[in-house]
Amino acid sequence: MSGQARSKENKTIVKEKNQDKNQKSRDKVSGEKAKRVPRGKSNPKGTAFDFGEFADYARAERIERSPAPQKMKGAKNAPSTAGKTEKKEKTKKPVTPKEKGKKRKPVKIVFLGGVGEIGKNMTALEYGNDIIVIDAGLTFPNSEDMPGIDSVVPDVTYLAQNKEKIRGVLLTHGHEDHIGGVPYLMKELGTDIPIYGTKLTLMLTDNKLQEHKLQGIVQRVISAGEKVKLGVFEVEFINVNHSISGACALAIRTPNGLVYHSGDFKIDLTPVAGEPIDLKRIAELGKEGVLLYLSESTNIERAGYTMSETVVGTTLDHLFSENVNRRLIIATFASNVHRLQQIIDLAVKYRRKVALSGRSMFKVVDAAVKIGELKIPEGVLIDIERTKNLFDGELLIVSTGSQGEPMSALTRMAMGEFNKVTVGENDTIIISATPIPGNEKMVYRVINNLYKKGARVVYESLEKIHVSGHACQEEHKILHSLLKPKFFIPVHGEYRHLKRHADVAQALGMPERNILITEVGNCVELTENTLVLGENVQAGTKLIDGEGMEDYGTSEVMKDRLKMSAEGVITVAVAVTGNYVINDPVVEAHGFVFTENTATEEEIRMLAQRAVQSYNYENGNKEELASFVKKSLKNHFYKKTKQSPLIVVSVLEV
Repeated sequence: MSGQARSKENKTIVKEKNQDKNQKSRDKVSGEKAKRVPRGKSNPKGTAFDFGEFADYARAERIERSPAPQKMKGAKNAPSTAGKTEKKEKTKKPVTPKEKGKKRKPVKIVFLGGVGEIGKNMTALEYGNDIIVIDAGLTFPNSEDMPGIDSVVPDVTYLAQNKEKIRGVLLTHGHEDHIGGVPYLMKELGTDIPIYGTKLTLMLTDNKLQEHKLQGIVQRVISAGEKVKLGVFEVEFINVNHSISGACALAIRTPNGLVYHSGDFKIDLTPVAGEPIDLKRIAELGKEGVLLYLSESTNIERAGYTMSETVVGTTLDHLFSENVNRRLIIATFASNVHRLQQIIDLAVKYRRKVALSGRSMFKVVDAAVKIGELKIPEGVLIDIERTKNLFDGELLIVSTGSQGEPMSALTRMAMGEFNKVTVGENDTIIISATPIPGNEKMVYRVINNLYKKGARVVYESLEKIHVSGHACQEEHKILHSLLKPKFFIPVHGEYRHLKRHADVAQALGMPERNILITEVGNCVELTENTLVLGENVQAGTKLIDGEGMEDYGTSEVMKDRLKMSAEGVITVAVAVTGNYVINDPVVEAHGFVFTENTATEEEIRMLAQRAVQSYNYENGNKEELASFVKKSLKNHFYKKTKQSPLIVVSVLEV
């Protein structure tokens, strides 16, 4: 055989050996794929960290067997979704190469509240003809630029315009900044759109709906671990810890990928009630692949970890033991059912009767007892009217007012305006809360007034009497590391919180281009590979005053109130009959600072009279006369005093 022939034969043998080696490699990979653990099962060898000590690993199996969500008592039947996913999978057609290459539409994430601000949280996800709404909260007004306003809610014009697309409203938990705006939202959407949430969340929501006389709203009770199909979206409720029972995160499967919404959360491995946060399931979702992470940012500026709720129980216990002969008054958030349970248990331990004070306290306690979230032994609760018949050491008063709200029970006690409780030197008052940003002045005013009455006051600066329900930096780092999201949008915070959270995500290795900080009204478009700002939607702030509602940006009422508060008001009444002005104008001034240049109300009346006399009413009308008098007075005041009071001119026909 020639050398050339032998060389060719050797090459053929090497090629066959390489092919055989590659085939064995492919067979090995194929075998490994066949042995992979199905989704939802544990895989100890492939798990870098054992989360079994934190949560029950059997929850994934319970999800598949969980019964259909229950319905709130008295609510209408919601459309059943059981079995839809399974049926759809059975009839699914094979994907042709043409269909596989077809570009999907982006998922739209619409921010209607809760970004660039604290409170009134509301986000919507939209794909094609399907929309789901996450939370509908409110916030409390800024007294500086919202005088007389009761509460503030998101502008839901965009949702009202697209209500035929809305498949459901998902509530992460029962705090006011997440459910307070539900009645105003449902007034716009109607009664056919279902609301989903856990037991306590829906019980508190139902109380609000009843207050607004909204009947027949569909409400579906969901437990942590359950899934619900809403149009193209499949939503799984994930158990988390927070300062209220029944808090959940949401894992939302969209046509483009998995979106994880954190809700409000912290990592508490020793909660006083309920299960710890489901870190095991969160880790599984991270392995599945999270396209977008939406995370709350309230406590992102705080380093370390948030303390467990059990710390508060220990502090309360020693305060009870140190004040056995004194009357105790504890002010806390009514919604913190876990803390209320600790307080009730300590009252039983130290043989004290418990009196509740404050409207919201009664409502939350009643709701929590009905669904079994709060357990109060018989005979422990008494009416506050009976407290005068007990010795101080036998009594505990649990009150609202931890934020210094003007009409709350504790504030009225501090002002001496609460006729059922008179604060004195034998009282120990425990404020088991941290001032919400902006409320500091009101809280410390209450504390000062309580001290003036001789009471002993215990608050966060002195004792570990409150722990937050929100995650600190290290807890956020854990969630980011478990979820490993491709894209990230921080939510639930002012701009400084969102920016700080973005910095934390970037420090953990996320590219800056994959992080987006949003504002109210932004519409973000999400695909498998991109996260970009789309066209903004109508959004903003609605002001609630009693039964009335005003748009914050265009409200003439707010402009008038601010002007009155800053410059005062002058009213002028002019009487006319036929084509003639009769009698002299009637003038009143309120909140207006008189100077040497603006003598008295009499001089203002003379100015108004001259303006009326110089106007030819025979060739005019009431509106023009009122405008002429107003302009004349306005010009005079600004030239003489540099003041611009609100001037109201009324022309009356007699």
